[in-house]
Amino acid sequence: MTLLEKLRASPLLVRSAPFLTFAALTALQGKLGDDSRYWLYLAKTVVGAWVIWTVRSCISEMRWKFSWEGIVVGIAVFGIWVGLEDWYPKTGQSGKPWNPFLDYGAGSALAWFYVVTRIVGSTLVVPPIEEVFYRSLVYRYVADPDFQKVPLGHFAWKPLLVTSGIFALAHFAQWPAALLCALAYQGLVVWKKRLGDAMLAHATTNLLLGLWVVWKGAWQFW
Repeated sequence: MTLLEKLRASPLLVRSAPFLTFAALTALQGKLGDDSRYWLYLAKTVVGAWVIWTVRSCISEMRWKFSWEGIVVGIAVFGIWVGLEDWYPKTGQSGKPWNPFLDYGAGSALAWFYVVTRIVGSTLVVPPIEEVFYRSLVYRYVADPDFQKVPLGHFAWKPLLVTSGIFALAHFAQWPAALLCALAYQGLVVWKKRLGDAMLAHATTNLLLGLWVVWKGAWQFW
């Protein structure tokens, strides 16, 4: 049995492997030379897109759903993420920011290519990978290890707080905003009883945040 066949045969692996692969590549950014923070983001975006395409038929809940609720929640979370920036002590933000214009020049085509890649990746690739992992797998697994028996609309405090806490830790530099973000996205899943609205909300937040970063030079958010 090939690795791909093993992934498709395991509901747990097929939902966790894309995220773990993405996270591993993220951890390597900047570790393989200064430029690797940029080309590895490109690499993980391409790999992430390929993985999503490969496993899409095995994850029934990973379906985009365009709704006004998803858009509103996404905009609200963006407002929270930016609005809370000056209201809590910063941690984990030492070192050089992710800003290709510093390395390649303000008018560099390569710098713009990496910026566009990041916006596209964070808007179209990150949401399905993270929402499947956090809101579908982790939340339901905490509720019951036989997670496929747990409907997406199931509400319980323990999985809500555990999943949101893990999400906040994964976004440690902006953990207060990340905590509220996780609560909002999970609430949307519970409310709508599907994952697609949260994927849309996540994409909306990331798109607006990416545009804000470039417009305002707020590179600390990346």
